Amino acid sequence: MAGFFSGESVHAGTSVGSSTDKQGEELGRWYMSRKEIEEYSPSRRDGIDLKKETYLRKSYCTFLQDLGMRLKVSDSNADRSSFSSSRLSRSSSSLSRLSRALSIRSSKISFPRRREFFGSETEFPGEANSEAKILTMPAKTCTICLGDLKIGQGRAIFVAECSHSFHFNCIASNVKHGSQVCPICRSKWKEIPSQAPAPTNVPAPHHDQNRGRARAPPSVPSPPTLLPSFSMREPTRFSDDEPLSVPAASAADHTSSAPSVVAVKCFTEYPVVSAFEAHPEFAVLASIRAPVLLQRDRAPIDLVTVLDMSGSMAGSKLSLLKHAVHFVIQNLGSSDRLSIVVFSSTAHRILPLRRMNESGRAEAALTISSLLTDGGTNILNGLKKGLRVLEERRERNPVSSIILLSDGKSQPSVTQPLTLPQLPGTTAIPVHSFGFGTDHDSTALHSISDSSGGTFSFIESIGMVGNAFARCIGGLLSVVAQELQLTVKTLTPGVQITSIRSGRYNSEICDEGRRSVIDIGNMYAEEEKGFLLYLSIPAAPTNEGGEMETKTPLLDITCQYKTSGASEEDLVKVEGERVEIQRSSEASPQMTVSLEVDRHRNRVLVAEGIAEAQRLAERGDLQGAKALLEAKRAILLASASATAGDAICTWLDAELRETKERMESRELYEHTGRAYVLSGLSSHSWQRSTTRGDSITQTFVCGDPAAVPPSGPIGYETPSMVSMVRMSQNLSITGPWPSPRA
Repeated sequence: MAGFFSGESVHAGTSVGSSTDKQGEELGRWYMSRKEIEEYSPSRRDGIDLKKETYLRKSYCTFLQDLGMRLKVSDSNADRSSFSSSRLSRSSSSLSRLSRALSIRSSKISFPRRREFFGSETEFPGEANSEAKILTMPAKTCTICLGDLKIGQGRAIFVAECSHSFHFNCIASNVKHGSQVCPICRSKWKEIPSQAPAPTNVPAPHHDQNRGRARAPPSVPSPPTLLPSFSMREPTRFSDDEPLSVPAASAADHTSSAPSVVAVKCFTEYPVVSAFEAHPEFAVLASIRAPVLLQRDRAPIDLVTVLDMSGSMAGSKLSLLKHAVHFVIQNLGSSDRLSIVVFSSTAHRILPLRRMNESGRAEAALTISSLLTDGGTNILNGLKKGLRVLEERRERNPVSSIILLSDGKSQPSVTQPLTLPQLPGTTAIPVHSFGFGTDHDSTALHSISDSSGGTFSFIESIGMVGNAFARCIGGLLSVVAQELQLTVKTLTPGVQITSIRSGRYNSEICDEGRRSVIDIGNMYAEEEKGFLLYLSIPAAPTNEGGEMETKTPLLDITCQYKTSGASEEDLVKVEGERVEIQRSSEASPQMTVSLEVDRHRNRVLVAEGIAEAQRLAERGDLQGAKALLEAKRAILLASASATAGDAICTWLDAELRETKERMESRELYEHTGRAYVLSGLSSHSWQRSTTRGDSITQTFVCGDPAAVPPSGPIGYETPSMVSMVRMSQNLSITGPWPSPRA
């Protein structure tokens, strides 16, 4: 190896002092032909066989390449050094000076054993007789910077697919110079690390669980990231969730400290009906309203964000999405936990379920800032991974939910309604889906949310993503009643419950119409929901004196639910009002319809009309769909509540008109109409606010709550949602991040 490792200033064709010109020319080269090596190589004379010599040559090239990159030698020179030693002396004067300065000679240089690079030892043939000194390198050492590879020292560690480990910044710099092979074993990498640019978004100040003084975000360095093709190393089971902060408080504590409970009210269609006649379709409205949010009553949440990172999300879409998720992170409390799943052609969980304390927020912010886009749109893979995070967690917060966002068509497509898994002893995990832009798969996203009990929102323009997330988070972070169930019982023989208009909420009529149950689930603070019960009321019976009874008891309504931290045995039970109806001796008494009942009847009318119009539009009958919408609009405007100037009826009228406008042509319906209709149907079905594109009806929702009449919230928005949306609207891409309102 003397000729190979000679440190003299040599060039091709220059003699190095051999006895003959021919031999001097051969040994003066930096390389030898196979024949020369096999026949009269100096390595053979020193007892070094072909296998070890090949390894030493590769090690020398790797050594020079790594030194060149640490000294910031140009990309091309560093890259070429690993392939041809003969070109090293010609490609760059800097490398030539480096080679001369090192004065590398075979008698002085020491190379590590091959296996010691890999973390163990292996003897090579002829090694016992070799005079070369062996430099041992610790197994947990970065072979680029020679620093320790220890977890917990503040430096990210990259484990390559060949199982060799490096500091992330070291190997990312190596890749930046053009190398895509392992510096140790020279294997070709398919999964390449890369250094991300510094994030332009400044994380928001964070605050405690619901409200409190804002604190400046912790200073965080520019995070390392991975190219989209990188396959994240994940555990076989996602049981690595961070433990909950403190044991859940008992229900007794909440009962004594929080006197506010869910309010139950009932309204009859008419205050009085004839005693001589039967009434087969008499409407009764059962209305429930959740209490005001108190910090100690808010249930902590386990939230998983499933985000589309396909190639179509690049640019401003990705920037605004990062901003919106940063907003979510900063508004989660220290008892809340967050996990992040991203998907393109494949899906990866990039953040385990972590508590959103100071360190958790910093880690989540770094994770979001490092996101890159590439690949296709496999929504199902992303959703399945997000569900696994919640299914396989060791501990559980009282509330669980998934936020799913996508801007493209699902590959493979979702053609059938999904049946999502249900956790043992709990309700299904609600998936709140968001269709981003005008090319997303609104049918698939609506199917996912509808089958899980979540809502579907249509984000028509990219600037709306922040408000859409804020509206959803405003609700999820204000859950005050869980697993709420409404029970209705008839009080008079002959009175029967014939039907219930409950939207997508499960309802059951049993005991031959004498009893019904409505499963509502979680309710947000100050959220209102109304359910129309249709009764069959017989003619009033006569008493012992032969006189007609003047009052008929109809219903007894109760509800029960859990509060934050309550067990199954510690349920809050609320007795509602006893529902009665006056009976008149007149054959046709003058009756005035209840505006509350009429308002909800109009809501059901509009929702059912839009659903039927959507079915016609999907069959290509846009003219029939528009005619149906116009007919429903005429009925709405002729109703008692609309005539009285009810604001909710005005909002419903605007929704019918906009739905009709978005069905003017097939192209317009495919572009935005379908997504707008599905987001509206999702809102009406669950009586919960959604984002509905750049719609005129959304202006009613975002208006001043002080202008909303006492008849109820327009668009199903709650005060917590309005407050969170306003906070989001006050923020620009770079801040400033104002303190949350108390």
